[in-house]
Amino acid sequence: MTDTATVRSEETQKSQVDDETTERFIAEKHIGERIKRLRLKKSMGLVELGKHTGLSASFLSQLETGRVVPTLRNLARIAMVFSKDLSYFFETEPHSIFRIHRRKDRVRLPQTGVESPTYFFESLGYMVPDRHMDPYFAEFVPQQSPETKPHMHPGFEFLYVLDGELGLQHGEHQATLGPGDAVYFDSSTAHSYSCAGTKPASALIVTMHQPLPAPSAAPPRHIPGATLARPLSIAQVPPSPGEKR
Repeated sequence: MTDTATVRSEETQKSQVDDETTERFIAEKHIGERIKRLRLKKSMGLVELGKHTGLSASFLSQLETGRVVPTLRNLARIAMVFSKDLSYFFETEPHSIFRIHRRKDRVRLPQTGVESPTYFFESLGYMVPDRHMDPYFAEFVPQQSPETKPHMHPGFEFLYVLDGELGLQHGEHQATLGPGDAVYFDSSTAHSYSCAGTKPASALIVTMHQPLPAPSAAPPRHIPGATLARPLSIAQVPPSPGEKR
């Protein structure tokens, strides 16, 4: 791997979500604005809402302006006053999507389900709600005897190798990919990756969602040891590409 890529590995990412990223994720839901819209729609003042919920007018004012974050208990009190379900405050509002994911904000996580991870990954789209595809940056590390863990999930997958050599097994097919090589495949067939060189390999991976087939459809191809996983639907702490959450 190049020196630049090595620096990327060492400088990047945290192993846990920090407070700043969490606060920004909460702010994306605009909970305070939704509370205020409900209140004004009913021509209700803060004092009146406070009488119905048992919360002070000053506290409700801080909720609406985003200076405090409500507990689920307090949010439930407000929801019941307006005959809303709790999910109302978290549903995605229709709007044009534009999200920037800074490198410093991403979380670097290891492959799950194995003692010695063969790769580490970072979600590149965790702040986008209800997304139809999941992009990742992945780094594959050399192993003397790598423990490859085949997995599968509905949909399709695209992989582009940035650096190093990467081994890919897809059902009965095996291939070694180098920098600039790309592959597009049906991810309902069991597949696995491994570093094929003496230096780490890195790649961009995009998984594209597709509903599970109807019960009458033929089952996906399977190889021993493979696990069925589903792609991401929300990403506070995202799973590895294709792994179960």
